[in-house]
Amino acid sequence: MYELDHIAVTCVDLDRGAQWLSAKLGVPFLQGGQHPRFGTHNRLLGLADGLYLEVIAPDPNAQVAGPRWFDLDNAPAEPRWGNWICRSTDIAAMPALTGPAIAMTRGALNWQITVPADGRLPMQGGFPTLIKWAADANHPAQSLPPSGVRLTQWQIHHPQADELRAQCAMTDPRVHFQTADAVRFVAHFDTPHGAVVI
Repeated sequence: MYELDHIAVTCVDLDRGAQWLSAKLGVPFLQGGQHPRFGTHNRLLGLADGLYLEVIAPDPNAQVAGPRWFDLDNAPAEPRWGNWICRSTDIAAMPALTGPAIAMTRGALNWQITVPADGRLPMQGGFPTLIKWAADANHPAQSLPPSGVRLTQWQIHHPQADELRAQCAMTDPRVHFQTADAVRFVAHFDTPHGAVVI
């Protein structure tokens, strides 16, 4: 059983991705940071209920030896939902498809996250990336100011939706698996400007 932690938009250009999502939601994103190990950088937005949004892209100034996470070696030119990340209490006992848990730090943040060896996403992103935050470390949502935005529904459209539903055993009523011919994600939000579907 996993708990929703955050969702991410991926794009080849961070500014473009952040501007796209900010325009959709009507609120600005904050500067995040860099991930030297994977050659990426991000921007963040705090959500209600202890969640947050991330826009993540390859860092053009980074030197990286090996695949980037979140399948960002194949970052899309147009921003889109690229990944969903769930907390796990036993990250060492994850399914083989998730890849190993890798220790990461950035400032006061300290976490382990699953990354397949080739950097691609499990089941084309249908299965979540798994994360475990250190017990004595901050969570990004704790340091982000309130945005007035709340996630109300997260839909995973996937040809193997029934299998994913069984594997993930999500109890979060916001998370829905729907059978579809192609993989895509749809997010529903309440914002200061009304309901938004992306």
